[in-house]
Amino acid sequence: MKVEPTDIDGVLTIEPDVFSDPRGFFLETYNSVRYAAAGLTQTFVQDNLSFSTRDTLRGLHAQFLAPQGKLVRVVEGEVLDVAVDIRVGSPTFLRWVGKRLSAKNQLQLYIPPGFAHGFYVLSEQAQVEYKCTELYDSEDDGAIAWDDPEIGIQWPSAEPLLSDRDRSAQRIREQMEILPRYRSG
Repeated sequence: MKVEPTDIDGVLTIEPDVFSDPRGFFLETYNSVRYAAAGLTQTFVQDNLSFSTRDTLRGLHAQFLAPQGKLVRVVEGEVLDVAVDIRVGSPTFLRWVGKRLSAKNQLQLYIPPGFAHGFYVLSEQAQVEYKCTELYDSEDDGAIAWDDPEIGIQWPSAEPLLSDRDRSAQRIREQMEILPRYRSG
């Protein structure tokens, strides 16, 4: 397994060891001992699976009071997966990183607590699976405008398929008082 840092501290790209032969392949999608040895010591408490069709954009989503860390991978298809630092006071506040994750490349993206997450489906359909460090809380479920110009994410389309919630999400500056705060060290 290879763990590579991205341009934002704490966001990591993980390339698991894949064992292939004429029958197919095998890989460990998560092993607490191996991941801890690589520096990922977080406890995951919930797994989620999302199915979406081409040109769907889901996000940008976050929990503000009980931020979730996420370990994201694609089971079917391909997505552009995006993490945005929304921790007020962070040296990388409002910076984003995007990685192509697919069933073919088997890459994973670790997104630490305090980041918003979203993805855009590049293939006909995609199944995205992710582990979370906090349980989902509907009272703490937040959304940030996917096209907020202050964040400036370069999505593959300016007219994605969106949920009503994502279409009406507020810009980041309208939510400053409820965003998570950065804690160094």
